[in-house]
Amino acid sequence: MTRPLHTVIGLVMAASVAACGAGPVPSSAPAPAVGSAVAPAPPAPPPAPRAPYGGHGVTSLSAEVLARFRPAPLAPEVSRRIQRYLDVLGPTVGELTSDGQRLYFAWAVTGVSQIWGVAGAGRFPRQYTGGEDSTQLFAITPDGATLVLTRDRAGEENPGIYLQPAGGGALQVVQHQPGVQSLPQVLSDDGQVLYFVANDASPDSYAVYRYHLGRGERETLLTQPGLWRVLDVWGRERLLLQRLTGALTSELWELELGTLQLSPRLGQGRLEELDARYGRSADELIVKTHHQGNFRRLYRWQGGELSPLGPEQAADVVSFALDRGRRRLLYTTNEGGYSRLHALDGKRWRTLPLPPLPRADHVWLGATSANGRFTSLGVDDGTQPTQTYVLDWTTRQLTRWHTPSSPELDASRFARARLESYPARDGTPIPVLIRRPQRCAADPCPVIVHFHGGPESQARPGFSPHAQVFVDAGFVFVEPNVRGSDGYGKAWLAADDGPKRLAIITDIEDASRWARQAFASGGRPPKLGVYGGSYGGYSVLMAMTRFAGAYDAGVNVVGISDLRTFLANTAPYRRALRISEYGDPQRDAEALALLSPMSYLERAQAPLLTLQGATDPRVPAGEAVQIHEALEARGVESQLMLFPDEGHGAKKRSNRVLMLGHAVAFFERHLLGARP
Repeated sequence: MTRPLHTVIGLVMAASVAACGAGPVPSSAPAPAVGSAVAPAPPAPPPAPRAPYGGHGVTSLSAEVLARFRPAPLAPEVSRRIQRYLDVLGPTVGELTSDGQRLYFAWAVTGVSQIWGVAGAGRFPRQYTGGEDSTQLFAITPDGATLVLTRDRAGEENPGIYLQPAGGGALQVVQHQPGVQSLPQVLSDDGQVLYFVANDASPDSYAVYRYHLGRGERETLLTQPGLWRVLDVWGRERLLLQRLTGALTSELWELELGTLQLSPRLGQGRLEELDARYGRSADELIVKTHHQGNFRRLYRWQGGELSPLGPEQAADVVSFALDRGRRRLLYTTNEGGYSRLHALDGKRWRTLPLPPLPRADHVWLGATSANGRFTSLGVDDGTQPTQTYVLDWTTRQLTRWHTPSSPELDASRFARARLESYPARDGTPIPVLIRRPQRCAADPCPVIVHFHGGPESQARPGFSPHAQVFVDAGFVFVEPNVRGSDGYGKAWLAADDGPKRLAIITDIEDASRWARQAFASGGRPPKLGVYGGSYGGYSVLMAMTRFAGAYDAGVNVVGISDLRTFLANTAPYRRALRISEYGDPQRDAEALALLSPMSYLERAQAPLLTLQGATDPRVPAGEAVQIHEALEARGVESQLMLFPDEGHGAKKRSNRVLMLGHAVAFFERHLLGARP
């Protein structure tokens, strides 16, 4: 059976850029609809920079540039303040061995994610991996003897695959090559074979490999060009493959392992979302798609026909998994941003009652043990870090394995997210999460508008030390789910694809208009800051240039400054996928220019801080350097900090402190008038 890759490639604001699903908006926020009004196009922008940068990664920057923009140290009191929040950190959900005796999980308590294990509920954990490289758990072999791990270096997003004895010890390299992504996909039911993909043959394509754990041998199964993923395996006979065709779209294929013959199964010639696993036979698939409706749903595919599974609802199915014996199908839905767990029996695909679950904002699906008896669940009740529970299907007992901690902080007083909405200029209600401080540092309270990444992501409620940093500093912290966000159906998600983004990019400015009124006091509007990472960073740069004057200060983390130079320099394996989201460089050249912050430099006026990882393969560091230098040349206050040992955000604790600390201090200085 397939195993989810427990990988964390997060920004410093990880919660807001996490992969997310969908769901309807509760009564507190009207259900969003995709507006039809198109904003008038601004004047034609100037051409792209004459001498654009080239490439990505730390080698694309000179030593002089890295030294010039080295991050400045924080004031000791600011650093200490941020450290307290980073200590409120829960582990990943993890996976239990079949005997129910040991839970393995990833935890960044040392400052970078490493593998830990705990021998019993509530027992003291033991660390299994160490060092400075981020390490994640992929799977445990069915006999419980071996861990399959991934490890990345310096945020490059070129992970390698490793094996480790379950009792601890040295790591055995399966494959880890410089500049290559080696991604584990599926572990066979007997635990003897690992299927993985890697772009070692071509940087813009993934080959499919089979690795024999006992013999330590690698075999090549498929080299046909394509962005291939392995979804499932049926015995030693067939592989179910996915070929990515866009940012969210894909096709399903099957590979006969005896003949290595590749055959199409579903989605060929259509641009649609498809995810699947084998059902009760090799001729039956369980498919997740929103092909037949506005929301993602589970279907049974057999004989070329799709039959819906489970009840129909206005909410996306986010994740799903079958145990190795195909006895149960577990899945989660995104209901207005809140995660709910469901189950179907594996015989007739009927709803399977679950034991009482804790009341929570989110119940995350972890992994089911090889024998199918135990399933790990992550529970976020909104008042403390995510806790891991284990559901024993034999006794139907739910046991908490981790006790969360929040040293020197009272997590129960953390602000809970309230779901509201604001009107776009065409009348469309835009869902927005709001966290308010108990007291304001100024009157009226200054507001931080935080845009999530993706753009196919979603700001969701739940426990958030990251948001609380700003709330405790005296800011109202709001997170819009502008059109193009996930979580509200297929039409909402596709509203910003390619040139269509021109019609809805004004959601960024409309958030500021609403916030000026909604959080005013005594007729005085508040000061506004705009903040975000990745696509959220791009939103910051658009706010500060095309919509100059809408916000009083901005912090951009690894954001795109020009869609044209970004598409030319992002990693080859990402370029085709991003073109499907933003537009084709030739066909949509005019729209890309109109949607690029670099096209509106003459409008910029408010101070900007940019934080960028030098090794970033997604948004090249050149995006940060070019807009900083252009703003500086125009006399606009601009600060840039480059992190030589980080990629798309920050993974190392010391760098997370610097990124978050500088963001908070920057907003305090410009929105509260605090001393630098």
